[in-house]
Formats: sequence, structure tokens, C-alpha cells
Amino acid sequence: MQDAKIRLAQEVAKDCKTVEDVHTLLKDLFKRTLQEVLEAEMSEHLGYDKHSVEGNRSGNSRNGYSKKTIKTGLGETEIVVPRDRNGEFEPQIIKKYERSSNEIEDQIIAMYAKGISTRDIEAHMRDIYGIDVSAGLVSKVTDRVLPLVTEWQSRPLERIYPIVFLDAIHFKVHKDHRIVNKAAYSVIGINTHGHKDVLGIWIGENESASFWIGVCNDLQNRGVEDIFIACKDGLTGFSEAIQAVFPQTSIQLCVIHQIRNSMKYVNYKDQKAMMVDLKQVYQASTLEEAELALHMVKETWGRKYPIVIRSWENNWLELRTYFCYPREIRHLIYTTNIVEAYHRQLRKITKTKTAYPTDDALRKIIYLATMDITKKWTIPVRDWAQCISQFAILFQDRLSINMAL
Repeated sequence: MQDAKIRLAQEVAKDCKTVEDVHTLLKDLFKRTLQEVLEAEMSEHLGYDKHSVEGNRSGNSRNGYSKKTIKTGLGETEIVVPRDRNGEFEPQIIKKYERSSNEIEDQIIAMYAKGISTRDIEAHMRDIYGIDVSAGLVSKVTDRVLPLVTEWQSRPLERIYPIVFLDAIHFKVHKDHRIVNKAAYSVIGINTHGHKDVLGIWIGENESASFWIGVCNDLQNRGVEDIFIACKDGLTGFSEAIQAVFPQTSIQLCVIHQIRNSMKYVNYKDQKAMMVDLKQVYQASTLEEAELALHMVKETWGRKYPIVIRSWENNWLELRTYFCYPREIRHLIYTTNIVEAYHRQLRKITKTKTAYPTDDALRKIIYLATMDITKKWTIPVRDWAQCISQFAILFQDRLSINMAL
């Protein structure tokens, strides 16, 4: 078999002088081979070979050909598909309504997942393969992933996630002949083995307690029984929702976001001095030290920046949660950097698109990008061995049954 392949390659190569010659010969060889396969399929369908007397009075026979142009990695190729008189023949190698090979479709999906624009996909297919690929075809091909999106978004989850992170990333989407801002709300969980996973992405225009309770119920319905700590930015209505569905969950508001929001209301000349004072709060060793430092910040800056102080006081119950935990866990939960890093990678892929035509188009690119990003999440987060040991002590009544050792 191997010798036959070598002889065939030698026979094909002897008249080739350029790469174009090789391409042309391969394309011709592909066409002839495909025609032979189609003829063989027709013979199997009819039960007798072409021109065989066995076909006489068999009740069905060949009935000419129909032309068809297909797109493959070798470019466009015109073939003729045999027909039978009864109209029952369905070729298997090239389906009845198929116009391109899976190889081409897979390449289109792979390029789409990298954030390559439809125009650039068209140009790539034309330059490399000599194939004209329309925007409509790109959309049709990438629609193949929509059932996968639905399956992924509803897949079963683990029973327990010691930590989850929540944040939103915003996109522009066409709706009713106008462009609106929509948010993709992401939930990333860290399981008991320390591995990150995107638990789901929900697209919506407005966040509220009712929106978030739907998300929390979705997580619960997919198998999540307990969450120890939920880390969030200032997501409207989330605290009320998670307390309703997971009442034992502690909530940690992102300290870095709180600081950034505070600095918006501070004059530039005072920002450096206030940052020094705030650092005494969020870098304190104990909760008592942090509360004393916050009191000192109020004494120093309260009259000049009452909005800033009021914000820290109003959010203090959710800002101080991480002081209940040791250093390794604090390092993970005092900020939502884990989910923000994921969103930065999403933005690199989606930045070429100014607006998406539909929510489904947005879901497709987020799903494909997420699959590409998360395949690299193969190791536990930093210091997880120490973290899970601490969780086992702090939450022994909730973790010992569920934890896989």
C-alpha cells in the first residue's frame, strides 16, 4: 500500500514544475476521485454496476447527472452528481445540499473565533483557496455552534464552588433598527480542586435583583448547592439575589473597584495623599486595624470629600469580608481580577467588531472565544493547597461531604 502511494506521488509529480502545477494536479485528482466515489455510491444504491445487464427491469436506473460546484481546501471544483430515475439517490460523501467541505467550515469557524472580521475571512478564503465566501455564508456556517452554546450554558455544574467571581463586559448590539448597549454578565467559579471555569454568560440590557435571581436559580438548577464567597463589582441587585438562593454565601465587594470609584470624586492634587491613607485600610492585618484606619480617613477627608466617605461606610459590610480569611484566600478574593483578566482576553478578540447584528451573533463569538481561552486553564490558582486547607477548617460542616480528596 505504501509503495503504491509512493508510485502515485512520483507519477503525479513528474510533470510539475511549480507549486501551481501541483495544486492544479491535486485539484484534478480530487475531482476524478470524487466522481469515482459518487459513481460507486450510485452502483451500491441501485445494486448493480454501470452498464450491467442486471439493471434491466430492476425498477430503477441511472438518469443522467446534475452539475454542482463545491468549495474545498483546493478551491472551487465543479462536479457532476449522478441521478436515479426514481429520485431516491442521496450521495453520502457530498450531501444533497452541501456546498463546502467540513475543512472549509472548520477554518471559517476557527477564524471567526479569533475575532477575524467577516471581510478579512472573505479575503483570506479568496486569496488562499480562490473561494468567494459571503457574509451570509460566514453567518450560516458559524450558526453551527449555536446548539453547542445552548448545551454549554445548560451543562451540569459541580455541587460546590468555594469562590465565584462576577462581572460584566459591555457590547453594542443592533436592536429594532438602532444600536443598544448590552452587557454580558460572566460568572467564573473556582472548584474544590482550584481550577477556574466559566459557569455561564448571561446577556441583558439591565441588571436588577430579578435578573440576578434568575442567574442564581440557573446555577442552582444545574447542580450548584453551595458557594462560600461571591466576589463582585457593584452589580445592582446581586447581593439580594444570592442571599435569597444561597443564604450562607459571603459577599466580597471588589476593593480595587471601590478605590477607583472613590478617586473619581477626589481632586488630582489630593489623590496621592488619600491613596496613602486608604492603603492603611485595605492593607490592614486585622478587621479592627482596618476600621480604625477608616475612621482616621473619615477624620482627615470627611469634610472635604463626604461622598467618598459615605460610599466606604455604605459598602463596608461587603468590603470587609476578606479580613475574615488568611492571606492566601484574601489574595484571591479582595479583587475581581480573575474575571477581569478573562474579559480583557475577550476584548482582544471582539475589539474588531463595532456592533453585533443580534444577540445570537454575540453569543457565538463569546462562546467560541471562551472555549479558546479556557483550554489554557489547566492548573490550579495560586496557593490553592493552602486555601482549600483553610476552607476545610472554616467550612468543615459544608465542605467535608462534598470535597473530592
